[in-house]
Amino acid sequence: MANYVSQQTVAGATVSSLIKSVYMQMAAALSITGLVAYFLSQSVAFWQILAENMSLIWVIFIAQIGLVIWLSARITKMSMTSATLLFILYSVLMGVTMSTIFMVYTMGSIASVFFITAGMFLAMSLIGYFTRLDLTRLGSLLFMALIGVVIASVVNIFLGSETLYWIISYVAVVVFVGLTAYDTQKIKEMLAEYGQADEMGHKLALYGALTLYLDFINLFLYLLRIFGDRK
Repeated sequence: MANYVSQQTVAGATVSSLIKSVYMQMAAALSITGLVAYFLSQSVAFWQILAENMSLIWVIFIAQIGLVIWLSARITKMSMTSATLLFILYSVLMGVTMSTIFMVYTMGSIASVFFITAGMFLAMSLIGYFTRLDLTRLGSLLFMALIGVVIASVVNIFLGSETLYWIISYVAVVVFVGLTAYDTQKIKEMLAEYGQADEMGHKLALYGALTLYLDFINLFLYLLRIFGDRK
């Protein structure tokens, strides 16, 4: 009995350590993105380069998509060092594209929406971590809704409908609020099932950090569309 309790204690401590690693890596990635975005937004040289070659931002955006898809698919098959460096690279590229929001929104509203996002994210992540409800079915529904949001967004590029723009924005906020809770629960269960703080355990934690990082960024961007003050 004592050995069982001891094993349970060790397993719980291991999962707690990996969960802490998830949030630390996520926070580090958000910090990198925020710093890169802010400093580039203050760079006259950067805006001159962008003005002379607007296609550059699309190249970086496409590179981001390719990188995150490849990293998500291959993260468990590469070394921890490679996976970490690619996550940092992705955070930097995200910072480059995020710098453009400073052209559209006021600094004050960007800061305000960031803190609103942080509060909502924290609340939903805590719910996902501590709830005893199985959120698997919710996750499936949210994933289908996310596909709908992506398709509607592409369609609206050609339609230019303001009504559809706002519908997409509000639906997307609901989707990413729900995904935050679902992904948190999924990450906790994944780490608990693996149960070891070896290299693979840390790569799984990095994958969890990437997942929650994407939830946070997307939630922030859609909230900014709703609450941000345009210049």
